[in-house]
Amino acid sequence: MAFSLGSHFPFLAAYWQPVLLAALAAAVVHLLLERRRARTAAARPAPWRDESVSESAVDPAPPPPAEKTAARVPYRPARLGADEMVRRAEQFYRELNGRRSVRHFSREPVPRAAVEAAIRAAGTAPSGAHTEPWTFVLVESAEVKAAVRQIVEDEERVNYEKRMGAQWVQDLAPIGTDWRKEYLTEVPFLVLAFRHAYGVDERGERFTTYYNEISCHLACGLLLAALHQAGLATLTSTPLNCGPRLRRLLARPDNEKLVLLLPVGLPAADCTVPDFRRKPLDKIMAVC
Repeated sequence: MAFSLGSHFPFLAAYWQPVLLAALAAAVVHLLLERRRARTAAARPAPWRDESVSESAVDPAPPPPAEKTAARVPYRPARLGADEMVRRAEQFYRELNGRRSVRHFSREPVPRAAVEAAIRAAGTAPSGAHTEPWTFVLVESAEVKAAVRQIVEDEERVNYEKRMGAQWVQDLAPIGTDWRKEYLTEVPFLVLAFRHAYGVDERGERFTTYYNEISCHLACGLLLAALHQAGLATLTSTPLNCGPRLRRLLARPDNEKLVLLLPVGLPAADCTVPDFRRKPLDKIMAVC
């Protein structure tokens, strides 16, 4: 028996065109609504994430709940007169303007307490949500310094010969540096600054360290100033590709990433530095 639309579905047989148009319209409306929902979801602000962090594909868990407002204490620093403000600021500038990066060090010992005080000063730096995402490893063992030097020179030789490229090596030529880092075993101390890509609480749970890279850089700046104030010399060394091996050598956890390697000591008696001039104020400051 032949199938007849009119005999089985007389309504559809009579009105199939309007029904088809209605179904198509409903499908189009549904598609437009789904696209709108997708755009809205994409535009909705996502939870904060430090774009510099790519060490883990898993977002760290939120920190334990804290009180709504931290306990407050009075803050009343000494009020200085205008002339004294200017005098102190100018004096601090003159002192820091005497700082230089040093690559030729004396083997003369220096007080460990002075370096520790400088690291305490670094620890006063501001940090995102007061997470203080830094660790400063102080190396004084001759054996460990030798191991650090071996790792750094292994990688730096490859850096200079292959990774850095001709232009980078050429730009470093006026400074007179190469892959050899004798100063790493000459100085009394090495300080290695590690940033915390994420925090780990006492329960072993991860938490976010906001702006950890910037925070650690601020702390390192204070460390340089404090070391110079103590009469100590250093060098901001950032050895390429050495971080993982140095982290393992120093038994640091996976969440810590090397930022800076600083040899710390006194300049050698015959130490020289490039005769560089720093930019004047009108080249580094804009007033609006």
